[in-house]
Amino acid sequence: MSAAAPARVGRFYTSARRHPWVLGKVADWKIPLGPYTPAQIGVAVVGGFLLVKTIAWWSWMGPVPIAALLLTVWAVRRPKVGGRAPVQAALGWLMLGWQPRGGRIGGRAARDRSPHLLLGGFTLEDAPAPARAQTPRRVSRPSADRTPRRRPATPRSTPRRHTAAAAPSAPVRPVSGVQQLLSLAAQSGDVR
Repeated sequence: MSAAAPARVGRFYTSARRHPWVLGKVADWKIPLGPYTPAQIGVAVVGGFLLVKTIAWWSWMGPVPIAALLLTVWAVRRPKVGGRAPVQAALGWLMLGWQPRGGRIGGRAARDRSPHLLLGGFTLEDAPAPARAQTPRRVSRPSADRTPRRRPATPRSTPRRHTAAAAPSAPVRPVSGVQQLLSLAAQSGDVR
């Protein structure tokens, strides 16, 4: 290994390294029965607030509502909603409700275009007749002056080249990639 080449480092993270966010200590004081997850802290704060505000309603039941709150806080320690922690799941539902109904395109709300009347028309015209190539006519000569021509018996040394067909009167642009390749080959004379 040369000194100029940097050392290659490989890293991987297993699930053992993915710890949930928890609150177990505040300064030097350790929270009793902790550590607590954000869901547990949220349930304890909201439940405690509701118990204090509704004490007149449940005071006749004794410690049952307080025990129910503690049991609920304990039950939310590791719940999963769709494979996610409850706070992330609640945030996902909140963001889903916040999204516009049609979704987003480029960060903006996607909206359907307003309907409008589409008017159109057409015109029928006579198509022009295609131009025909004029071939020169031969003047007939008396048969006595004509001598029959014979082809040589030896084959030609060079192969015959195919002549390209006459171009159409209006050039047609190739549409597909194959048609473009064929037109390029026809222009260079490689078509056989």
